[in-house]
Amino acid sequence: MSRTVNEYLSSGPTFAEGEVIERIEAFRRRRPRLRDEIVTMAHGAGGKSSAALVDAVFVEAFRNPLLESLGDGAVVTLPSGERLAMSTDSFVVQPLRFPGGSIGHLAVHGTVNDLAMAGAVPSWVSAAFVLEEGFPITELKEIVADMAGAAAAAGVQIVTGDTKVVPKGAADGLFITTAGIGLVPAGRELSAAAVRPGDKVLLSGPMGDHGMAIMLARGDLAIEADIRSDTAAVSGLVEALLAAAPSTRWLRDPTRGGVGTVCNELARVSGLGVVLDEQRLPVRPVVNGACEMLGIDPLYVANEGKFLAVVAPDEAAAGLAALRAQPLGDGAVEIGTVVAEPEATVVLRTGFGGTRIVDMLVGDPLPRIC
Repeated sequence: MSRTVNEYLSSGPTFAEGEVIERIEAFRRRRPRLRDEIVTMAHGAGGKSSAALVDAVFVEAFRNPLLESLGDGAVVTLPSGERLAMSTDSFVVQPLRFPGGSIGHLAVHGTVNDLAMAGAVPSWVSAAFVLEEGFPITELKEIVADMAGAAAAAGVQIVTGDTKVVPKGAADGLFITTAGIGLVPAGRELSAAAVRPGDKVLLSGPMGDHGMAIMLARGDLAIEADIRSDTAAVSGLVEALLAAAPSTRWLRDPTRGGVGTVCNELARVSGLGVVLDEQRLPVRPVVNGACEMLGIDPLYVANEGKFLAVVAPDEAAAGLAALRAQPLGDGAVEIGTVVAEPEATVVLRTGFGGTRIVDMLVGDPLPRIC
């Protein structure tokens, strides 16, 4: 990386310029504020608008220490001393079936993966269905069969559920909500608070497969490309990583908002910086080409079968080898490093030797992808 912000301030700009830069950095570190009077599609994109909505409405109403951690799931301790991870998610993707999967696959994989990101071994899932009047029973059976297959492959049971039917026009065919529970093994602690300068950032495979697969499957863009969603349960891959790198600090799957937004969440919660290496960021050529045609940065495109891991520097090589030894992780790479400065900021080291700031996602370039 080139000079840190503090180094730049001490040797480069005038006092006035330094003051401006300090104000800009202070502004960027602030949690986004909700200024909208109505809900927009951007509030569901996983970026700044989503963060503002969650903070101002849900966290404000339900405030408690577990919720305020803003993880993909909550880890609770039972009176017996055992720890459970809980997670819930809703799925409104369109189309319901796409290359590589369906809303049924996503409904299971999304919840299983959120539990795995909390360090849990997923065990049980519930499922609730909102069905629009007129939805074909044959199609419903196919989607439920996808869920059953995904659950069996992930080693979880769907143990309870609910069904509601709404009038035609009140829903877009089918919405699914799932919740999951898993056990966290004794001694396993994953938290952004454990992240330290010098830690390495690993990504389990190429970016953007799912988001671009959904975009092209809608057929509105007149672009043809062989892109398949990467939707998959990553719990087994997480266990392989944790066995090889037991000091792993933090995990997160880059769904809505992609790798760029997830790295920003890490930086803001930890107060540390993340330096990404542009030349190491893995993107399949066909995905990169589609992103270029649409003017979308792959850093902000979602995956549904990948995860980011922050690992201790002395365990990075072993962790990477363990990921690459598994079929789901054969494209794993080390993409960056955690640094002390610039604080709470994500920086991309470009192929030209310069750097640029990677901010959180703004707006919603890819609506209803999960």
